[in-house]
Amino acid sequence: MDPIVALAIGGLVSVGVYMFLAHDLPRVLIGFVLFGSAVNLTIFASGRLGATLPPFVAPGADVLEAGTANPLPQALILTAIVIGFGLTVFALMLVVRANAEFHSVDAADLDAAETPIEAAKKPAAPSAPAVKRAA
Repeated sequence: MDPIVALAIGGLVSVGVYMFLAHDLPRVLIGFVLFGSAVNLTIFASGRLGATLPPFVAPGADVLEAGTANPLPQALILTAIVIGFGLTVFALMLVVRANAEFHSVDAADLDAAETPIEAAKKPAAPSAPAVKRAA
């Protein structure tokens, strides 16, 4: 089972990095999700794979029995899933907003939509003549 999990993690990392390098923002977002899933699987695999006992302390005992699952990676993954879901929804809303604002989700088109630095440094021309107040 360990080689299958290692191959699955490697596949998720490779596909995630490939999609993360795309110019299309939805593909970047999918790559981010796949890479995050690979990280979660890596943390989960670090807590021992296979048939293990649930991490409950027996009544009257002070420590876990031998062969129990490690509860720390499970708690870390649950937290990472919640944070990752919130971050994914936020990034998805940014992609939707960029599509609505610029009518494109291509990174090159979004770069072209930015104003050049030289245009931003020029002082603005006065829009209306100044009115002198009578003293």
